[in-house]
Amino acid sequence: MSAVPFVPSPNHGPRPDNVPIDMLVLHYTGMPDNSSALDWLCRPESQVSAHYLVEEDGDVRQLVAENRRAWHAGVATWRGRRDVNGRSIGVEIANPGHEHGYRTFPVKQIEAVIGLCRDIGRQHPIPPRNVVGHSDVAPMRKQDPGELFPWRRLAQAGIGLWPSPAPPLDDDPRRMLSAFGYDLANNDLKTVTVAFQRHFRPALIDGQFDDETCRLLQGLLDLVAVAGNDA
Repeated sequence: MSAVPFVPSPNHGPRPDNVPIDMLVLHYTGMPDNSSALDWLCRPESQVSAHYLVEEDGDVRQLVAENRRAWHAGVATWRGRRDVNGRSIGVEIANPGHEHGYRTFPVKQIEAVIGLCRDIGRQHPIPPRNVVGHSDVAPMRKQDPGELFPWRRLAQAGIGLWPSPAPPLDDDPRRMLSAFGYDLANNDLKTVTVAFQRHFRPALIDGQFDDETCRLLQGLLDLVAVAGNDA
C-alpha cells in the first residue's frame, strides 16, 4: 500500500514494553460525516484516537504512528488480555453509526480497508481471530462496526475469520465463547452472544444462543484448532 497522509492526533502514549502488536480492532466513527470524525479524533479534549481513519470515499489518513499506543478501544478484553490498546492497531471507518443513520459501507471504502489491513498484517504477526470489531472486545459498551460491516468479504480477502457451520463439540455457550476470545467474566451471556451475532450471524441478532449460533461458533473453533493456538 502506498504511503498515506499523516494527520497527527495528540491522543496517544507509549506502548508497554515487550508486548507484541497482535490485534487489529475495527471501528466505525459514529459521527455525522468524515470531517466531524477527523476533527474529533484530533482534538486533545476528546482523548480518543486511532492509528488510521478510512473515509467513505476510500481516502486513508494516518493519525498515530503504529509504534505508539492509540486510544481507541477503551476498557476492553480479548482472549483474557485487558490492555487491548497496548497490543493493537486501531482503524476507524467513517460511518454515521447507529445513532446518526447507520448505512452500508461503500465498496470503495471497504476496498481501502482491505488494502490497509493487508499492509498492517504484513508488518505485524496478527492471528486471524485477533481481527475483531470494537463490539467484540467491549460488548457492553459498543456495537461497532456493526451488522452492516462486511466481515465475510474481509475474510475472503485473507483478513480475519469467517465460519462454516459445524456440529458442536460442546454444549456450554459460555465455555465456547470464552474459548474463542470473548470476555464472559465481565459481560453477560446475552450481550456477548449479540456481539458474536453482530460479527458472524448479522442476519439475526437476538442474543439467543440458538443452534445456528452454536454451529457457527464451533466452525470458528475448528478453524482455530486446525491453525493452532496462534490462530
